[in-house]
Amino acid sequence: MPSSVWSGHLTFGLISMPVRLFSGARSQSISFNMLHRPDKSRLKQQYVCQADGQVVERNEIVKGYEFRKDEYIVIEPDEIKKIEPQTAKTMEILEFVKASEVDPVYFESSYYMMPEEAGRRPYALLTKALEESEYVAIAKITMHNREYTVFLRPHEGGMMLHTMYYAEEVRKVEGFGAPEVELKEAEVKVAHQLIEALADEWDPEKYKDNFQENLKKLIETKLEGGEIAEVERPKKLAPVVDLMAALKQSLAQMEGRKKPAATTASEEPAAEPAKSRRKRG
Repeated sequence: MPSSVWSGHLTFGLISMPVRLFSGARSQSISFNMLHRPDKSRLKQQYVCQADGQVVERNEIVKGYEFRKDEYIVIEPDEIKKIEPQTAKTMEILEFVKASEVDPVYFESSYYMMPEEAGRRPYALLTKALEESEYVAIAKITMHNREYTVFLRPHEGGMMLHTMYYAEEVRKVEGFGAPEVELKEAEVKVAHQLIEALADEWDPEKYKDNFQENLKKLIETKLEGGEIAEVERPKKLAPVVDLMAALKQSLAQMEGRKKPAATTASEEPAAEPAKSRRKRG
């Protein structure tokens, strides 16, 4: 099991349970090293003092806050420890809200929350209560040198924790929203049909990062001394002049891609004889 990123107590009224957090997701990508082109030697990153131009060792580096132009106050690690709020070790549930009321724009990172041995029973109780009530919990926690508002929800018999942005961190974009245009009822109807034609059950396994796959192939090709093949470029898109015509054409394309109907029980191939199955084993 990977190491936990936070450990402490989750409190729910007078109920307290020891829990640990584990990273729930992380992005994966091919990483590159920075090299010196003439000899392909790896480059080393260094910190250089602007005052004397000397390379600074890591044990000489401190954190500083610029309170005035080019003037800093040094903040020591033990000083930060002194001002950590109670949520550094205790995560208190503040309230319960309907999950549908929380806009996903506020979500930041995901974590699995797992109980310690002493917290298994209250953890199971809270999980079941959330599953049956359709509520989620809002709590506060301190980690990574900041205090987060978090969203706790039941998931596959356990609980997930999602750190959230604060309201002032969610950007507002002027002019955002659907433009005020007149839409024809027939256009909306065909748009609904197009959505239904593309509708399917959510399956995250079927989505892949094509760019990362192409990078892997590029690396393999270069190692084998082959020639890099350029992928097909998308056609230049022209503005839609006739919206209804474009909708109907899109719908026709989607109808052509529809999966064949599932095979009925009467149409399923007959079971293979037991004797022939044994031969394959």
